[in-house]
Amino acid sequence: MSDSKKKVPKRRFGEFSNANDWEQCELGEVVQITMGQSPNGTNYTDNPNDYILVQGNADMKNGQVVPRVWTKQITKTAAIGDIILSVRAPVGDVGKTNYNVVLGRGVAGIIGDEFIYQLLFKMRLENYWAKYSTGSTFESINSNDLKEAKVFVPKELEKKEIGMFFKQLDNTIALHQRKLEKIKALKTAYLSELFPAEGESKPKRRFAGFTDDWEQRKLGEVVQITMGQSPNGTNYTENPNDYILVQGNVDMKNGQVVPRIWTKQITKTAAIGDIILSVRAPVGDVGKTNYNVVLGRGVAGIKGDEFIYQVLFKMRLENYWAKYSTGSTFESINSNDLKEAKVFVPKELEKKEIGIFFKQLDNTITLHQRKLKKLQNIKKAYLNEMFI
Repeated sequence: MSDSKKKVPKRRFGEFSNANDWEQCELGEVVQITMGQSPNGTNYTDNPNDYILVQGNADMKNGQVVPRVWTKQITKTAAIGDIILSVRAPVGDVGKTNYNVVLGRGVAGIIGDEFIYQLLFKMRLENYWAKYSTGSTFESINSNDLKEAKVFVPKELEKKEIGMFFKQLDNTIALHQRKLEKIKALKTAYLSELFPAEGESKPKRRFAGFTDDWEQRKLGEVVQITMGQSPNGTNYTENPNDYILVQGNVDMKNGQVVPRIWTKQITKTAAIGDIILSVRAPVGDVGKTNYNVVLGRGVAGIKGDEFIYQVLFKMRLENYWAKYSTGSTFESINSNDLKEAKVFVPKELEKKEIGIFFKQLDNTITLHQRKLKKLQNIKKAYLNEMFI
């Protein structure tokens, strides 16, 4: 263990175990920072032959810039390999660019090495930038906030070795992310082929032995639906011994209810194995519950099988519920919207086989999600131990 009074991380590579303390400095002393400046809106385009514009974290995914909008006007720029940091809500999201890009006012471009990228990633994880938004309704940081941020930096050789270590870890994480995205895309394709297309009564692809037309029904005719009713706010608790409350999609993750808030009051309920559907913005997010839960008004509980769960999942993917929010500032659906939703249903044996198939696919997706989460947690632990 290192002496806690020394300016060194808890964990170091062997050759640096007795090396010098890390030096505290301001970020602007060790990197070149370019604050973004948005082009005139009239110059925005959808033409990939124009200049890629990065406006904020919406233009980054998994630590990389993903082209989304273009511009004919060059203001401020970043080059291939530069670091991109969001400077407007949410502040601190960080990525790299594999393109020469124009920087909008929601981001800054930083010329820095892999060590600096990981340092900024850690600062975001630790909510370092939150102190700059105190008392403000819109979180943002300016050039001085960035340049004067206090950071600890080792000598060049140690910087380089730390950077290489985390780069390899990031490559492994990216590999698992691609695998996860691939199997999710596979599920989307199967949903399209194993369920009838609009205007059709048979799916494009079927398991052997099934030839009958599917029957169009109202959802309320094939499942039991319970609309949520929120308990009185005075009954909300943080006590896991009380009743789990599900209010909306914030209480679901990767298709499962994740307990977050509890209540002493029982209103409407769903039981273990029931399907949970969000009925308020965003409408249509769907999950299952492994708990007996109380349903808030932002969700409905549905007693349905694996087939019905996949039907609802597909409806969400296809934005089925959007038509109910037309002209409204707050997207929501009511009991009648749900009960009268048109769905196609096959005979029981085909329903069961489709359900089993997608359940196995979902189990594979869950396995990849767990592996990815484990790697991300390993990275967080190493960031905590290998940086000050």
